[in-house]
Amino acid sequence: MADWTMSRVQDRLELAADVFAQMPTVKPQGYFNAWPEYFHSFADQVGQEPRMRRPRPSPRQITQAEEAMLWLRWLEKDDARIVWLRANRKPWKPICWEVGLSRPAANRHWQYGIALITWRLNGRVPPAKRSKRFVIENADRLSRKIVL
Repeated sequence: MADWTMSRVQDRLELAADVFAQMPTVKPQGYFNAWPEYFHSFADQVGQEPRMRRPRPSPRQITQAEEAMLWLRWLEKDDARIVWLRANRKPWKPICWEVGLSRPAANRHWQYGIALITWRLNGRVPPAKRSKRFVIENADRLSRKIVL
């Protein structure tokens, strides 16, 4: 697939974060609850809002989420951390505190990470001697002529 854009990569990473959030929690082996199950009668449930549950992710969604997680291997450790935290829709302020960068610096690292993934998915490797700005500006133009 040679038509990956930065927005498509970002959407796929956000979808992967949503899929992993919907997965059941991991519990230690032998985890159980000794309390008896409480069955609510109809009178207990009158006037209560129904609890809506999102359906479990499909096997295809899980496969795509795992594939998207593998994209983070192409990035430096800090860049991958910033990209994953933004995919989980975490606000910038806690991200900046966690990685120890200012807001503009963290945003540049995030843009560079998304752009680098876009380059790699389109079957190209950005030149090592080019700047991060070049990689970011030309990430969406990979199917067209790259401006040198």
